[in-house]
Amino acid sequence: MRTDTIFFQLFQTFDGLLFELVGLPPEASEGYRFTSVEIKEKAFRFDGIFIPESVDKNIWFVEVQFQKRTEFYWEFIGEIFLYLSQYKPDHDWQAVAIFAKRSIEPEIPKQFRALFASGHIVRIYLDELPENQSLNLELVRLIVVPKKETVALAQQLASRLGQGDRERMIEFIETVLLYKFPQMSREEVEAMFTLSDLKKTRVYQEAKLEGKLEGKLEGKLEGKLEGEKIGTQRGQVLGRQQALKQVAVRLLSRKFGKVTLKVSKRLEKLSAEQLEELAEAVLDFEKVADLEAWLKRKK
Repeated sequence: MRTDTIFFQLFQTFDGLLFELVGLPPEASEGYRFTSVEIKEKAFRFDGIFIPESVDKNIWFVEVQFQKRTEFYWEFIGEIFLYLSQYKPDHDWQAVAIFAKRSIEPEIPKQFRALFASGHIVRIYLDELPENQSLNLELVRLIVVPKKETVALAQQLASRLGQGDRERMIEFIETVLLYKFPQMSREEVEAMFTLSDLKKTRVYQEAKLEGKLEGKLEGKLEGKLEGEKIGTQRGQVLGRQQALKQVAVRLLSRKFGKVTLKVSKRLEKLSAEQLEELAEAVLDFEKVADLEAWLKRKK
């Protein structure tokens, strides 16, 4: 699962999440704009930056790390000071290093320890988040809990949803499941989508319908048991492909606005593997031309 992409979506969708992670009230997100900024000289890119509208609030730099990297702090802090040098903001700053678990955090270089002591850099360990917190924090836990616990937590989250946040929460639960189980078999798909709310989502319904129709069609054409088996398998593949296309469309819509009919038709021609690649590549696109160039390379 490409965690920088999915966390970018999280922070972009749920404004108060970062501030909840660092122990502040969600309301602290008011007056901030979340974005991804590239440091041009070195081609560095943060996982995200919360840029305030007023100078009395701090800039928040965000970096998510799911693999152990010895150079992590050297690079992250280097990016921060390159940004400050390049953009020269009037604001003070803070940074959040988010680790999947404590064991992958590298040693803090002695040259930077004062930044941690002063509170400029905060560390978060996702596997140590307490249970039964806000819905936003529980969504984060859904990403890091073991796979065998994922369905139970998704069911628990769905049972807590109110009408106001139901649609976007269900959509994100669905996205996490698709990211976390990219190679699901038919049986696994059925196990994932036992929630009544998830069964009503557009992606699931279209994927399920596509699979059923294609399976029946192939079965009739073959007129044999083997044909039905092949048809069903093909239906499963097309169903998964359709679900991945919907995820890609959703990500592109958030990045660039409504997806054009031309782009949608080009997405139809992509394989499931290419659609997975696109979902990971979206975060690096700066303009629609980047998307078009990517699609051209996949012809």
